[in-house]
Amino acid sequence: MTVRALLAWLLILVLAILNGAFRQGLLIPRLGERAGHIISTLLLSLLVLVASWFLIPWVRPASTRDAWFIGVFWVGLTLGFEFLAGHYLFGNAWEKLFADYNLAAGRIWVLVLITTFIAPVVVLGIQSRTR
Repeated sequence: MTVRALLAWLLILVLAILNGAFRQGLLIPRLGERAGHIISTLLLSLLVLVASWFLIPWVRPASTRDAWFIGVFWVGLTLGFEFLAGHYLFGNAWEKLFADYNLAAGRIWVLVLITTFIAPVVVLGIQSRTR
């Protein structure tokens, strides 16, 4: 299950990178920095939910506990990528990376992390009721 969860997260990572390109290339130039980030965050949260809908049956968590593990695993991978790759590979300053967590400045990135955390459990719960 862990290997499948990792592969599923890699697909979500690709969606996140494409979303970032969409944000930088289209949303921000047309709507401005703040609106671009808000729309991009909401879009990525939706993409995580949709991806989870299709990926969780493939990952096959055996229980709700497994689904919570997947959520924690995905958030850990996301944070690791965001901070480690963001700083060491892409050269972003720590201040810039932490700025996405400033709710007072309208930065709602934390919504993506919350969605990533709960999506496996929500999807498993809905899909197991419909079987």
